[in-house]
Amino acid sequence: MTATTAPAEAASLTDQAYARLKQMIFDFQLMPGDRVSETELAQRVAVSRTPLRAALQRLEREGFLQLLPRQGWQVAPLDFDVMDELYDLRTLIECEAARHLAEHEQRPGLSLLADIWLVPPAERLDDAAAVGALDERFHALLVQGSGNREMARVHKEITERIRIIRRLDFTKPARIDATYDEHARILRAITRRRADEAQRLLRAHIQQSKLEVRHITLDMLYRARRSA
Repeated sequence: MTATTAPAEAASLTDQAYARLKQMIFDFQLMPGDRVSETELAQRVAVSRTPLRAALQRLEREGFLQLLPRQGWQVAPLDFDVMDELYDLRTLIECEAARHLAEHEQRPGLSLLADIWLVPPAERLDDAAAVGALDERFHALLVQGSGNREMARVHKEITERIRIIRRLDFTKPARIDATYDEHARILRAITRRRADEAQRLLRAHIQQSKLEVRHITLDMLYRARRSA
């Protein structure tokens, strides 16, 4: 390894460790509240301590991990007050994006979303992971369609912070059907340029998801880990 390639390689290993650890959290391999040592994580991620520590510090800054003095690292426990605040911020961003889409001529992504969500019930997906990924994409495309890059950046950060919660939400068949119905109504309101209606429907849609967060229990988390 030369002096000129070492920094780039170290950054690449850090990025790999960061992505792997974050995915382990999203896949319930690391659960909220779990305590782990750097030695254990280095073995599981298969990187040396230096890039691992940089990845851990990055995840700490983003709120996914906490450093416990003389005790190692802990996956951040679910903080429902913080989740409420993230959902409130998400509501503001997405409602503004919906207004923009309903009122402007250029509306990128709407036809793609219509192809996914405006389908007969028989053509709806029932796989929770697949629908959860499409749901994230639905809301991300709405915000991206506003053309506001800073809104899209913040929205992406919020989406990652609440991903574990949303994955649990889609373990309930009724929520999958409701999501299809609600997304379809939001899309139709935007297409018909009914900005107020689109915002009302979107706000109610996110509020329902926010309410479901409070029903999440530790048992649900462990059942999700077993089925992951």
